[in-house]
Amino acid sequence: MCGIVGYVGDQQCAPILLDGLKRLEYRGYDSAGTAIYDGAGIDVRRAVGKLRNLEKAIDEAKPQGSVGIGHTRWATHGRPSEVNAHPHLIGDVAVVHNGIIENHLALRARLVERGATITSDTDTEIVAHLIDQRVREGADIEAAVRGALGEVRGAYALAVLSAKEPDRLVVAKSASPLVLGLGEGEAFCGSDIPALLPYTRDMIFLEDGEMAVLERGKATITTLAGAAVERAPQRIDWSPVMAEKAGFKHFMLKEIHEQPRAMEDTLRGRLDRENGDIHGLEIGLSDEDARGIERVYLLACGTSYHAAMTGRYLIERLAKVPATVEIASEFRGRDPIIGPGDLVVAVSQSGETLDTLIAAKEAKSRGAKVLAIVNVIGSAIPRAADAAFYTHAGPEIGVASTKCFTTQLANLLMFSVWLGRRRGALDADQTRALVEDMARLPHLMRDVLLGTRQLVANLAKRYNEARDVLFLGRGMSFPIALEGALKLKEISYVHAEGYAAGEMKHGPIALIDSSVPVLVLCPKDPWYERTLSNLQEAKAREAMVIAIATEGDEEVRDVAHDLVEIPEVRTELTPFLTVLPLQLYSYYVADFKGTDVDQPRNLAKTVTVE
Repeated sequence: MCGIVGYVGDQQCAPILLDGLKRLEYRGYDSAGTAIYDGAGIDVRRAVGKLRNLEKAIDEAKPQGSVGIGHTRWATHGRPSEVNAHPHLIGDVAVVHNGIIENHLALRARLVERGATITSDTDTEIVAHLIDQRVREGADIEAAVRGALGEVRGAYALAVLSAKEPDRLVVAKSASPLVLGLGEGEAFCGSDIPALLPYTRDMIFLEDGEMAVLERGKATITTLAGAAVERAPQRIDWSPVMAEKAGFKHFMLKEIHEQPRAMEDTLRGRLDRENGDIHGLEIGLSDEDARGIERVYLLACGTSYHAAMTGRYLIERLAKVPATVEIASEFRGRDPIIGPGDLVVAVSQSGETLDTLIAAKEAKSRGAKVLAIVNVIGSAIPRAADAAFYTHAGPEIGVASTKCFTTQLANLLMFSVWLGRRRGALDADQTRALVEDMARLPHLMRDVLLGTRQLVANLAKRYNEARDVLFLGRGMSFPIALEGALKLKEISYVHAEGYAAGEMKHGPIALIDSSVPVLVLCPKDPWYERTLSNLQEAKAREAMVIAIATEGDEEVRDVAHDLVEIPEVRTELTPFLTVLPLQLYSYYVADFKGTDVDQPRNLAKTVTVE
């Protein structure tokens, strides 16, 4: 769960590496470092804590050189410390790594027996020793990396610099993301697209089991076995400014307000308003595939799991297909009964979530078709899937996902409509009405964000001392209640729980007293009357009730202490609007508390380790 970056060219690389690391800091931020060839050897600078500490060290040392690698770390093996920070320099070889080497203990014991001195607690230093041994035995750096990786088992994205061959970098990948960038007379590598965007838009996504030699202006790709690989660069349309705060205090707040734009991008070109349909070419499944689906499994983790839960309601409601949603780590931990006739929808913002990736591969190996819903083009999950339906949220820097969540909902809704249309569960008129309402969603989302922002900020300030908060919802509002609670926990460190409102009487009601705010999602939908009853029960126990309700609902206004209103929309669209005040509430509570909103403690953006 780290970020790596590398550069080969004619420019001084220290500023380029630091800039890339800043754009990757969401992947890890307990330590950082660079290794730069300075003409005489490899100059390594490392620092514990946020990237500003490394910036200070580099500013003082002013390393010179046009070839280098950098790393920002999220600890998996070994506590955050300078000795455990990357890069690891052994002999003439410097290595940065993202992932986990599963057999590192066995390799460590073998190296110690051979006389190696290992100074850190990391698995990465083991790889550096394995490469250095081969270099000392006369191998060139490419062969040394290839040979070392033959001994390694696990997940890795590596970038390697050798003082003996300082005009090149060697990179390799297995189950961790790595992107290559090509410029005029220069080449780059990085864990994610934003690190490279200021310098090039021509990028190559390295596949598992591949390595590349980066030289000025070119990348030579091979398999680990040595077979040549030809792959043309892809042109990436994201602009560098998309990865900047654009005047907002935090990336998260910026990304909350980017959701209408992200929704427009995700819906654009996919709504067939004339014929009452969804243009399904990008979904990647045929009409015959749709008609042959007997059951849908949705697999995801974290926020994506809450999107998948909402997707279950949508698929069953609109396509009339049985649907099951599972936490990917639990699915892969048992012996699931799945096979031909089943469609697995793997939902992940990064496309690299390890549990979801492994679960999807397991399902595919048993004969199920796999559809990926992800944000990052060319990432691991869509490469492993039979088809991919990409969201177009753009880069999301804040660790707590917002715009990726709502664009996942959009793709799940479009998929449900597409599926229902092909299976005869929806006719053209029904679909046309749905599509027209979907087309208005970005405008409605802007209205909710602008209309509720100050009210929600005031509520967050009023209740920010609460130590426990409950979120309640029924039906399609239940996953949104879970998502609201997760957001509050993630960034403000307040204990929060989301419940199906009907479960309140079965235990959670015991938690309620005058010190506990209860946020109740109570839009005008099929579950409205029963949810209103739960709201009244919470009020009777002296809870401070904050209701998210449909505009003009006087019944809710009479009961709730505080009311946040959303426009009236059809049931399938309510989650897109009810989630927005909950995101804002979580953000403002965290901001008032002074927590690190964009980089909450113990969390990283993309979970690519177990």
